[in-house]
Amino acid sequence: MSNLEMVPKGLDGVVVDKTELSRVDGTNGVLVYRGYNIDEVAQCSFEEICYLFLYGDLPNIEQLKKIDKRLKAERSLPKAVWDFVANAPKNEHPMAVLRTAVSMLSGYMLNVDDLSSDVLLRHAIALTSKVSTISAAISRARQGLFAVEPSFDLSHAANYLYMSTGEIPQDVVAKTLDMALVLHADHGFNASTFTARVVTSSLSDMVSAVTAAIGSLKGPLHGGANTAVMEMLIEIGSLENVENWVNQTLQQKRKIMGFGHRVYKTIDPRAKHLKRMSKEWGERAGNVKWFLMSEKIEDMMQSFKHLNANVDFYSASTYYAMGIEPEMFTAIFAVARTIGWTSHIIEQLVDNRIMRPEAAYAGPENKMFVPIEKRS
Repeated sequence: MSNLEMVPKGLDGVVVDKTELSRVDGTNGVLVYRGYNIDEVAQCSFEEICYLFLYGDLPNIEQLKKIDKRLKAERSLPKAVWDFVANAPKNEHPMAVLRTAVSMLSGYMLNVDDLSSDVLLRHAIALTSKVSTISAAISRARQGLFAVEPSFDLSHAANYLYMSTGEIPQDVVAKTLDMALVLHADHGFNASTFTARVVTSSLSDMVSAVTAAIGSLKGPLHGGANTAVMEMLIEIGSLENVENWVNQTLQQKRKIMGFGHRVYKTIDPRAKHLKRMSKEWGERAGNVKWFLMSEKIEDMMQSFKHLNANVDFYSASTYYAMGIEPEMFTAIFAVARTIGWTSHIIEQLVDNRIMRPEAAYAGPENKMFVPIEKRS
């Protein structure tokens, strides 16, 4: 058996490059952003995390003001993008609309093919801001409502909620989304981030790389998992139905979404923060059903399968209690992850080599060629 055939399926455990952006310790359940434990920076604003990823450390007050100002200045969209979102088929997946709308931005961004560091930094800030605007506009369009122009005063999280609902959110609502964005900002070489780095390695532009990453995040085994979790909870319907539903599902060997992780062998450190938020929001909304159902499923999965909840599991009930429709969950994931993608794109270009893995050929050998007129 050749060395190529020994490469693990799905690149399990294969180190393809190094990064200074985030460290995922799956054995001990630790996530680190540029040297800071996620448990410590979970209370930071998303704007602080943007600065951390782009500049290498947490900002002081003046530095935070500057990046906040730059993010706000980039919230506007070209009219063609607004029009596309407004007229997209209502049955189209929000991530498909987001993917196309982001791709459209390249025609309106200056020097999109310029890969110099200052231009890349400007594009990273612009895309982080505009992906949020587009996502909120998609949410609005899906409700059959006219788009709301972005505010240039509200925070990143608060502006998303304002554009989605047309109302300035309460501080506690904005802070909840803010923390969720922080928790989802980056996570090593996950599928969508790796996709972005592969595209970048060919010296393609940042818009192309982010568009490709959105396509990867759309999949139900990646960003789409939290939507699937909420659909599962709705299908179960009540706390009383949980035990029977889980037993039947396990007997049928069907996958229960939101459990286990490709890297974590213990609890996902982000999940514990989202679990707390899910409980708080259930109590705030006067409906703890979804949290209690989630907790019961988690207990059963730990007992029967020794699997822990991942970040998708409790984010589902948290968003739902906040009044966000399940179909928009993955698009919110993209709002958070854009800062991670763009930071990885910048890092990839510092010491770039095009990604070109080998493949272990498993097809037939030495087949006899037959001219077409003699083939039966």
